[in-house]
Amino acid sequence: MKLEIACFNLESAIHAAQEKVDRIELCAHYELGGITPSLTLFKTLKAKYNLPIYVMIRPRGGNFVYLPGEIQQMEKEIRQFGENGADGFVFGVLTSDHRVDQSQNKTLVSLAQGKPCTFHRAFDGIHDKNKALEELIACGFTSVLTAGGEHPATAGIDTLTALKTQAQNRIQILVGGGVRSYNVSDFKNFDFVHSAATKPGSASLALNELRGLQRAIQAL
Repeated sequence: MKLEIACFNLESAIHAAQEKVDRIELCAHYELGGITPSLTLFKTLKAKYNLPIYVMIRPRGGNFVYLPGEIQQMEKEIRQFGENGADGFVFGVLTSDHRVDQSQNKTLVSLAQGKPCTFHRAFDGIHDKNKALEELIACGFTSVLTAGGEHPATAGIDTLTALKTQAQNRIQILVGGGVRSYNVSDFKNFDFVHSAATKPGSASLALNELRGLQRAIQAL
């Protein structure tokens, strides 16, 4: 099992990199659920550490139905971060009736120019997850971040397991949503888990929790 850590500031990202996590999801504004970080933050981190960094591409908090100007902003950000060495991207666009916006997502995936793209937890707000999974595969996503429509992800384990079976290695099920050191063993049948591992009431990484996650994963 590999571990992705969501980081919302430079200090957290540096700690995660120093602890040699498998991947960082770089975001800003924890209180909004994560939006696009600054290019300066990304470049500072990338210059110091050699590990995969996936960049959140999300223009604002709230829902995942975007206006044309917001889509244009997302397109611009994918180009900018891609040109500056982003290893992958995390985004998701829904239609007004909470379905995968296949047209917009395909366009954004194509702008990544072959770099892997994760469809984020907008997926958990979709009713027909089986159909949506097939649509994400068709769009070219390499992974989907999901708690199985529940929170925490332990409550969605049956859905997560069914999605993994359906995926048949065509797309990776990245388990995230309340994943902590004390429950990560529940996901031992999955290849990759995602956690912010934050301090209570804070956007900053809890180093003890991160190390606890790593120990628990190594013990599996």
